[in-house]
Amino acid sequence: MKTRHLGASGLEVSELGFGCMGLSHGYGPATNENDAIALIQKAYESGITFFDTAEAYGQGANEQLVGKGLHHVRDKVIIATKFGFKNGRNTDGLDSRPERIRQVAENSLRYMQTDYIDLFYLHRVDPNVPIEDVAGTVKDLIAEGKVKHFGMSEAGEKSIRRAHAVQPVTALQSEYSMFWREPEKEIIPLLEELGIGFVPFSPLGKGFLTGKMNADTEFDKSDWRNVIPRFTKENREANQTIVDLVIKISGEHNATPAQIALAWLLAKKPWIVPIPGTTKMTRLEENIGGVNITLSDDDLANINKALDSISIHGERYPASLANLQGK
Repeated sequence: MKTRHLGASGLEVSELGFGCMGLSHGYGPATNENDAIALIQKAYESGITFFDTAEAYGQGANEQLVGKGLHHVRDKVIIATKFGFKNGRNTDGLDSRPERIRQVAENSLRYMQTDYIDLFYLHRVDPNVPIEDVAGTVKDLIAEGKVKHFGMSEAGEKSIRRAHAVQPVTALQSEYSMFWREPEKEIIPLLEELGIGFVPFSPLGKGFLTGKMNADTEFDKSDWRNVIPRFTKENREANQTIVDLVIKISGEHNATPAQIALAWLLAKKPWIVPIPGTTKMTRLEENIGGVNITLSDDDLANINKALDSISIHGERYPASLANLQGK
């Protein structure tokens, strides 16, 4: 697997990362610990050196998995984690006060069995704390050697500019895929201007772009897609058009739909690094195969033209989780 640099920061990571959230949070029951650790280690053995976790993914449980899986190769991997939710739960509201950021940093270091955090993201912008105070706190943590790089997640243009003026932002992590192209309007041009890398989460549309899901798919009762408007039975049926498109393209390239969805992102910019997650070895291997798919300029132009003609139905988040929307 090749590597990429996240913007102008010089932070070098594998061209595909691994999103660890689903191993313990969000998509049904947590994966057995031994199986989760084996998956993390298989990702590393397959060339992935960029791993993503957060305090909010099980209040430290996910970070502990990452620590157990990677402590023996700590100097060979880049680990990103996040702060910003009250009590470490995304349902409890936001909390990015400087003292809370420091508390999360100390917890994360302990959970992950490490002396430093490679990339420390603000999980969501807290409107009650000046972004300059947030960036300044991370700047201090960097000076202390506890953090290497500062990142933001789902942040808007004004917040990014203000934070970047205090402490350079290495990467922005936000949702971006064929299923959600909003960042193309303002965010991607801004990142290019400022030299900030882009780390798309949900690059497979929370599984929808894999072609393994349809209107009749039933989710586990603990799967958060049950409350996402975009994933109602009616909206999945209405959005099948985009899945049909990806399936068609995959047939033309002797690839799977998931591989095409990842190849599309990788072809967009050389500083974009998607972080698909999975709980299955076979899906991990499939996703990694996406780095071997090359889409030409003509391919991209044709795909984008087709995407432009498709209307996506349903909101990304329910009103009850408004704090997950970008600001």
